[in-house]
Amino acid sequence: MIAHLKGRLDATGIDHAVIDVGGVGYLVGASSRTLAAIGPVGEAATLFTEMLVSEDSIRLVGFATATERDWFRLLTGVQGVGARVALAILSALEPAELSRAVGAQDKAMVARANGVGPKLAERIVRELKDKVGGLSLGPAAAAQALPVGASADAVSALLNLGFRPAEAASAVAAAEDELGAGASLDALVRLALKKAAR
Repeated sequence: MIAHLKGRLDATGIDHAVIDVGGVGYLVGASSRTLAAIGPVGEAATLFTEMLVSEDSIRLVGFATATERDWFRLLTGVQGVGARVALAILSALEPAELSRAVGAQDKAMVARANGVGPKLAERIVRELKDKVGGLSLGPAAAAQALPVGASADAVSALLNLGFRPAEAASAVAAAEDELGAGASLDALVRLALKKAAR
């Protein structure tokens, strides 16, 4: 599986980017928010990726942050939400807004995305409420829901191991408090796993 691409932004389209990594151009689907965030054509770019494998194709979807990728995984886990709809939601709402919408069960906010009707929006907020852990809506909670750097990668690692987002964020935050802000990804994940197991 390809976890991220780091190279030069070769081209962009309405719903995709081409990242040149060592002479190989990777076509990566992306939300409009990600396309706006990755910078100008010809400059260095990094995208966190998700590989989608189906019977007749293999596609890469790219994200400006690991948090956005984690939300894509959560969204596509909801029945009726495919990659295109998940990208439309992530184009309309940034991860902090999506967290607030799910926490407040605000289906109208989710329905702002293209291709999301009222019934699907209701299913999304209902099914994700438990997975997101009913995050509180204060600024501290929003900061915890959007870790950066090694913290974001550690949260992503725990999510891949089956932890809920709230559990993963809490365990990583506790590990980071103990280890300090400059902790390595490896150290963060090890300590977060110990803390989550208690």
